[in-house]
Amino acid sequence: MSELMNVVDIFGENVFNDSVMQARLPKKVYLELKRTIREGKELEPSIADVVAHEMKEWAIEKGATHYSHWFQPLTGATAEKHDAFISAPKENGKVLMEFSGKELIKGESDASSFPSGGLRATFEARGYTAWDCTSPAFIKKDATGKGAILYIPTAFCSYTGEALDQKTPLLRSMEAINEQALRLIRLFGNTTSQKVTPSVGAEQEYFLVDREKYLKRKDLVFTGRTLFGAMPPKGQELDDHYFGAVRERIALFMKDVNEELWKLGVTAKTQHNEAAPAQHELAPIYEQCNVAVDHNQLIMETLKQVAYRHGLHCLLHEKPFAGVNGSGKHNNWSLTTDDGINLLDPGKTPHENIQFLLILTCVLRAVDRHAELLRESAADVGNDHRLGANEAPPAIISVYLGEQLEDVLDQLVSTGSATHSLKRQRLETGVHTLPDFAKDATDRNRTAPFAFTGNKFEFRMVGSRDSVASSTIVLNTIVAEAFAEACDYLEQTEDFDLGVHDLVKKYALEHQRIVFNGNGYSKEWVEEAAKRGLPNIATMVDSIPYLVTEKTVELFEKFGVFTRAELQSRAEIKYETYAKIINIESRAMIDIASKHIIPAVIKYITSLATSINEAKAALVTIDVSVQTELLEESSKLLAETRAALKALEELTEQAGAMERGRGQAEFFKDEVVPVMEALRRPVDRLEMIVNKEMWPMPSYGDLLFEV
Repeated sequence: MSELMNVVDIFGENVFNDSVMQARLPKKVYLELKRTIREGKELEPSIADVVAHEMKEWAIEKGATHYSHWFQPLTGATAEKHDAFISAPKENGKVLMEFSGKELIKGESDASSFPSGGLRATFEARGYTAWDCTSPAFIKKDATGKGAILYIPTAFCSYTGEALDQKTPLLRSMEAINEQALRLIRLFGNTTSQKVTPSVGAEQEYFLVDREKYLKRKDLVFTGRTLFGAMPPKGQELDDHYFGAVRERIALFMKDVNEELWKLGVTAKTQHNEAAPAQHELAPIYEQCNVAVDHNQLIMETLKQVAYRHGLHCLLHEKPFAGVNGSGKHNNWSLTTDDGINLLDPGKTPHENIQFLLILTCVLRAVDRHAELLRESAADVGNDHRLGANEAPPAIISVYLGEQLEDVLDQLVSTGSATHSLKRQRLETGVHTLPDFAKDATDRNRTAPFAFTGNKFEFRMVGSRDSVASSTIVLNTIVAEAFAEACDYLEQTEDFDLGVHDLVKKYALEHQRIVFNGNGYSKEWVEEAAKRGLPNIATMVDSIPYLVTEKTVELFEKFGVFTRAELQSRAEIKYETYAKIINIESRAMIDIASKHIIPAVIKYITSLATSINEAKAALVTIDVSVQTELLEESSKLLAETRAALKALEELTEQAGAMERGRGQAEFFKDEVVPVMEALRRPVDRLEMIVNKEMWPMPSYGDLLFEV
């Protein structure tokens, strides 16, 4: 009970949340701020000044000396600049601690130093950060607990107003789906709900390795993944790590992570060992999507910071180790009204819940029509190693509905109406001392990229390092479009009930091809998906063009989420990011192979040759056939390594000289990546031959099992 009370006591203690605002702000100011948050109205400067003053006073009481506009540029990470609260010294040499409403609402950063995809030239430096009052400010303390910074979540845009971040388009997409969802539920007679908000719960997978060993792996240091590495005798074959007992060192780490997150108001709830050795997962409770996106960034930052304090290193790369499961994060997405109605809750009799059926078929329509765009939203260099392997969702977008909803859909398609829903059954264990209980109406499917899981959809493609903002922006916008089209039709129909019935049947029939409840890992599904006409986009580079099609531009501009220029800039950033990352990886392989691996193999071969010569020179005849065989094999593999290394050096230089953009990214994908794989193959075989004492870096076994 004391532990529970401790959690309750510390939860949100470093957050300028609603209870803090209600206690510290004058009632009128508090109500005006809440109205701004609720209705999106502009905040009056006088109100902002009062909020800023109280926020500063609260932060100083918590030990803060600086504040920071915390934003999410298109780098994949967060950004921050710290400004002290102090003012210019007075005549007496003293300073005041000041923080105005203007400083709260607006900040300035160098927009040309962050990725802009051509929206900002080098000499055009000005960019603005704007306070997102819907996501609460918070305080982060350093490891000593003495230093503290007030963090203010902000959007980041250029001087000319284009979005240069993840938050701005996310907030735009939230407004779009709110408007269209309200239109839809009004048609069904709901006059009380005033707002519909997409909610997200982002599960986070990660690896933990010993930091001392990590620092000896330059591939991990430079790229976040192992560019070389032979599999150990044991991997995850026995499934004994998944949900297994958490090791004491890891348990202490998890305890500290939870405490740090709880203080920041992050509802870290679930923790467990994942499938691969040294892999783990943390999952929060779902919340409003822009707050969930901010909190997921805090989760990733906290995992890294706490790991450092524990002598560990947290790996968030999607595939840090070949041969074992990679890491992702599942975007659990739903729609909830301000008075607590989950629009994706089917109820006990889904076949009778006509509003739910329309919403469900609208989602099917949205995902089917924009499958390429949804796939692109989860595209990442690291995810290219993960998606499509028998561990993660395939690269083919499909929707899993489960037996109950698929049966309802089949009824709609075959007969034009649904008359019944499959009932929940009792689960009988066959053991009298174990209770029987009602099981869910449907099973789950871990191979589905987009799965219905009771009262939400789980998009399982997102990479472990990526912001969930991208996929949420797409989901919000494509579903808003489907809602808008349904409302356009229903607002003109004379017989509403008949119109809804016809629309549900039409959408179910037209988009049934996207529904698949089987094994998404099977070769048969790849063939079946091709017959259905579903896209199979294998790589990040292949997916980027779908970001700038006329169809995509029209969609986003219609709902004010992205302009054509913003979409084009993001496509350019993604091409450039892909090329830069592969360039870093290829150069890291060249560096490691040249300076560490080849010298180590030469040393081993020399020692073998010396022992063979010494044996031959001995007076007593000694069998050196094994040494000779190892010498020949390792010499052959060394020659393969050198040839592949030379080819990689030439191609990397050629790629680096190319003009940045799509052509360079495609060259890296088609020409450089295969040669990187060709270099890895002989090196991994050599690791199994060369003496461990001579091998220049810790092995997979050292990293995965010695934590």
